[in-house]
Amino acid sequence: MSYETIILKIEPPLAILSFNRPEVHNAFNAVMIREMRQALGEILQHGDIRVVILTGEGKSFCAGADLNWMREVISYSFEENLRESKELAELIYSLDRLPLPTVARINGPTIGGGNGFHTACDVAIASEAAIFSLSEVKIGLVPAVISPYVIRRIGESRARQYFLTGERIAAKRAAEIGLVHKVVPEVLLDEEVKTTVELLLSSGPEAMARCKELIHQVPAMSLEQAKEYTARMIAELRISSEGQEGMAAFLEKRKPRWAREVSDPVTTKKE
Repeated sequence: MSYETIILKIEPPLAILSFNRPEVHNAFNAVMIREMRQALGEILQHGDIRVVILTGEGKSFCAGADLNWMREVISYSFEENLRESKELAELIYSLDRLPLPTVARINGPTIGGGNGFHTACDVAIASEAAIFSLSEVKIGLVPAVISPYVIRRIGESRARQYFLTGERIAAKRAAEIGLVHKVVPEVLLDEEVKTTVELLLSSGPEAMARCKELIHQVPAMSLEQAKEYTARMIAELRISSEGQEGMAAFLEKRKPRWAREVSDPVTTKKE
């Protein structure tokens, strides 16, 4: 499929999805939102994809909403604004619930709504050149659609500070507050992403998908509900083909099938 605002590279076992509007620091608009949703659907059609990497072309990760798009939005009715806001909400939700591990390769500045994308990923690795800001309040708005994902990362206390002040957050500080998981020098970003991808590829694909299910479901359960749900999940996995293979490989001191299948070096560096 051909895209106007993004680049999707299917390179099994990886899918590399890049924001491709470097001339506006990868700011998103209605077209990008629709294309991102299409791309996630396309990724799921490939049974040989094991890990998804999300990044940006040029020097920025994502500068939030596009200014030209915002000029149009000013004249929208409530119903039109609600429709487009729901499309963004559905996109970030779909990224969050993708049954594949996702790695955000944060190569540069990430402003406003752009933070919704990396906080919906499983692992976020940032370059020291990255800078972050939840700056919506500066134009009389709020980080509404992205708030569930950002608050989940940094907690209510930090959200109170950064949502209200809109202050800039250096990469090192972003790691300290949990907004991202790792920060490395710019020249080591691809190497760190590669290391993380290889760790993910050594894990059972079904097990990782069920881990994501656990993370999404268990916090909303009572202990009584979680007791039954978690016991059933581990019992199911123990008798699954992947669980049987994994336990056998461990006892036989060999690599499991899914790790042996990925024998070639993993390349995460963008062309």
